[in-house]
Amino acid sequence: MIHAYADSGGAGRSILNLGHLADAWARRSERGYTSVTTMDTERFEVQRQVAAPPEKVFALLSDPNGHVTIDSSGMLQAAEGGAVRQEGDTFVVHMDREVLNAPPPAKYDMVVTITEFDQDRLIEWAPTRPDNPSAGHRYGYRLEPSESGTLVTSYYDWSQIGDEYRKMGIFPVIPESGLRATLGILARSVE
Repeated sequence: MIHAYADSGGAGRSILNLGHLADAWARRSERGYTSVTTMDTERFEVQRQVAAPPEKVFALLSDPNGHVTIDSSGMLQAAEGGAVRQEGDTFVVHMDREVLNAPPPAKYDMVVTITEFDQDRLIEWAPTRPDNPSAGHRYGYRLEPSESGTLVTSYYDWSQIGDEYRKMGIFPVIPESGLRATLGILARSVE
């Protein structure tokens, strides 16, 4: 049982029973709801249990069109390229930031370069515009087999962005809630 002490106006302490909250969070976790771990101020990580084997989840994540399918922001419009198989592989994603009410140019292409690849376990990439150097941010997924399928961890790391991007104040470019929403779409797509 978890307890917290609250000051009751100087007349002593009252005990709040937080056991029901711990039980509720445990039930949410068992049902596959997203749990959040914030590593630091320049990296988000979110997790979700997905009722599908790692191989099936990884197949979606290594397919460029899979990224379009699970995107919760609405920015990814289409993709070109085949399934990635190793570090260094690339594909192109056609983007539309107009959905975010972004200033022009709202439509542009991003080259996605795979920076880490471990079949059915890890995929990470760096997005860049064809005419610009990399900003230094990375997205990725870690997959761990679990009794109910796969524990999927989605992360977004902007700790290595250059000073010129840091001064712009535009990072993180997506909120933590966007990662959580994408995991929900991913689960729906493979379960």
